[in-house]
Amino acid sequence: MEKVTMKDIADALDISRVTVSKAFNNQAGVSDSLKEMIFDKARELGYAKLPAQAVSAGGYTEHTVALIVSRPDSASFWTGIIHRMAQELSEYNINLMYIYVPSAYTKDFTLPSILSKDSVEGIAVVNVYDPTILGMVNELPGPKVFLDTIPTLTDRKLHGDLILIEGFRTEAEITEKLIQNGHKDIGFLGDINYAQTNKERYLGYRDSMDRYGLAIRPEYCLTDSIDIFSYTSEINRFLDSLADWPTAFVCASDYVAHFIQKYMDENPKKVPHPITLTGFDDTDEYQNVRGRIITANVPTGLLGKRMALQLLFRTNHPDAPREMTFIKPYIIEVEDTAL
Repeated sequence: MEKVTMKDIADALDISRVTVSKAFNNQAGVSDSLKEMIFDKARELGYAKLPAQAVSAGGYTEHTVALIVSRPDSASFWTGIIHRMAQELSEYNINLMYIYVPSAYTKDFTLPSILSKDSVEGIAVVNVYDPTILGMVNELPGPKVFLDTIPTLTDRKLHGDLILIEGFRTEAEITEKLIQNGHKDIGFLGDINYAQTNKERYLGYRDSMDRYGLAIRPEYCLTDSIDIFSYTSEINRFLDSLADWPTAFVCASDYVAHFIQKYMDENPKKVPHPITLTGFDDTDEYQNVRGRIITANVPTGLLGKRMALQLLFRTNHPDAPREMTFIKPYIIEVEDTAL
């Protein structure tokens, strides 16, 4: 028996294939009564990829997708994404099942067996950066959408779609603003091995420095791997080691910037001159830098919604070419008082 297509459903109802596609993707322009007719005909013909609303309308079991997440309560940034994602999926009568994984792999760790069964129809991956755990998730069957990845697991190696916060051009613009304000000695702080987004931000910083012919001094940069539980000690050790200081630090995130600001506030005699900081994410969690530094606003609500819609698309179209999507933040400027 040949596979039933959207065109078969359209022909059976004497409507266009576009109308069927709109109904399946919950787009405007199709009345509720016509949607019900399309769903009924799809079930009658045995269409294999019924969308969630069609399954629910027919009295079938609700669909369930899994969210694999590490340290979900560690920052309001992540909870904002997750909550918006759950809210969006609920509009399609889709349950979001939370699967928590540790921040670091241990030899006794295994993924829940439910992820290898037919109990979930898609998987979203958020805030998972351990290489071993991310590799295990990547090998799971079924449709997957990743929010960010690690530099060693590029988009071509991922078995799923990838959504990234655009960092290269945004960080290049932030660095350029520092340069235009008169800064020449600019350092960079952030673990570029931790996440692809961190690496892209570092490359954006380098691009601006190179374009303006400014030297990147290694002693002003901390880019090595940093244990997620050792940021305070690692950054303090780095700052203690400085024989002289740059006039500005480009930081991979507001999270990193707040450690530097805390150090400077607690050790004013060790700071030889005013320092300008920049960040990324514009989170309200770090009040010591909130409103005081140049940063980039990342729309967490939009990210959550985009993740949900991408997962819906991927579960309905598992054979479509894999996609990589960039969400571009906007830069928030403050007055530079360091110079």
